[in-house]
Amino acid sequence: MKPALRTRLLALPFRRSAACAPEGQRRPGPPSGYAMLPWLLMLLGAFSNLVQGKTPNAWVGAVGLFIFNSLYVSVVFRAFVPRARDSAGTRWTLVAMGVVTFGLGIGYGGSWLLFFPLLGLACGSVLRGRAVGVVGLALSVSAGTIGGYQEGWDAVTVAYGTFLSTMVTAAILTLSETVIELGETRQELARSAVEQERLRFSRDLHDLLGHTLSVIVVKAEAARRLAPRQLDSALGQISDIESVGRQALTEIREAVTGYREGSLSGDLDRARSALSGAGVEPVVRQSGRPLDPQTEALFGWVVREAVTNVVRHSGATRCEIVVGSSEERATLTVTDNGIGAHPDLVDSAAGNGLKGLTERLSGAGGSLEAGAVGDGFRVTARLPLTGAA
Repeated sequence: MKPALRTRLLALPFRRSAACAPEGQRRPGPPSGYAMLPWLLMLLGAFSNLVQGKTPNAWVGAVGLFIFNSLYVSVVFRAFVPRARDSAGTRWTLVAMGVVTFGLGIGYGGSWLLFFPLLGLACGSVLRGRAVGVVGLALSVSAGTIGGYQEGWDAVTVAYGTFLSTMVTAAILTLSETVIELGETRQELARSAVEQERLRFSRDLHDLLGHTLSVIVVKAEAARRLAPRQLDSALGQISDIESVGRQALTEIREAVTGYREGSLSGDLDRARSALSGAGVEPVVRQSGRPLDPQTEALFGWVVREAVTNVVRHSGATRCEIVVGSSEERATLTVTDNGIGAHPDLVDSAAGNGLKGLTERLSGAGGSLEAGAVGDGFRVTARLPLTGAA
């Protein structure tokens, strides 16, 4: 078989391996080193010369052919194992293949020059980056020089085949590895998106239900106390419980769909109602420029969590909520005169309460501080304003 014809067969193993893979399990490029073995058919010419006695010192050629085939099989299988491909042993194997290829090419010429394209294929299977181009060009020039000395202009096809086998093999394997990495990255991003959605959902439910159930419990206790002597006031508390329950259902549906947009004014009104029902005097102050919807929504979560903690744990008689803004940032503080840094609130901060709020505000470039102040407890939230950003 002529060198030019054999050069055209270089791409066949790639096509064959892709066609034989089952649908839905295909990966780009050759799946393993077995796809590289058919290229050894290019050495049939050298083997035929040995059998027919056309090769002087046949035992030298036979030993060289055996060693080259063994090294080639080792390299192409190691090329599909990243750790083995990058090892020093693989590099030295390529060097040994080069020594055998140059020795047989210089000593015999003819069909033995086809060792160069196979050496190029092995190099393309192992090497990546700039090294591929340098090695491919060096092998091509060497094959052309040795082949020109042995066979004349017919060696041009050997040089071309060497360069082509090196670069095409490296390109196909690099592309296949990139596609596989992209697929793995896409799967990882999908898993991360699912985890983030689960975290959002659990955090929203915690904040929504924690506040709502606290308000319902407080108003139910107030209705129970008022029912024996002030029936109308007790009915008013029960009506508030119904309203809070309906509002909670609406907010849970919005949280499930991921489209809930908080209203700070509504959260402040519900905070007043919850504090009053718990016997805590609410003081609410607002100043500064209007807030953007995202800031209002985040501050609404802070008001919910902070007021829920005041109602549940603080034993306070007064709670002050202050919302202010400057040119660059907005600030919300919730201060009570209760028992300070009580254990339940510290546990909440370490669990899903204030920790969840810290994550929300950090994601928007803000911060959350919580701690004892004087005889009470203070929660301070800060967010950059959209205009300033």
